[in-house]
Amino acid sequence: MYGNGTRASSIGGAAWTKARASDATNNCVEIARVANDEVALRNSRFPDGPALVFTRSEMIAFIAGARAGEFDSMTG
Repeated sequence: MYGNGTRASSIGGAAWTKARASDATNNCVEIARVANDEVALRNSRFPDGPALVFTRSEMIAFIAGARAGEFDSMTG
């Protein structure tokens, strides 16, 4: 189990995935499954920086909200 703020580069075996919709300089949030019930996020501009770690349930709720447009005002 990893805690929030764990150095992203220290999460062993993480296969970081970046969205195809990332900008021209590939700046994006990256995501990796780090345990059976945990998912980590990191900023691709700072791959050695801290990661935020969420449970599978938290990520399911977030993705459902994003798909429903609940966060559209954050980027507009």
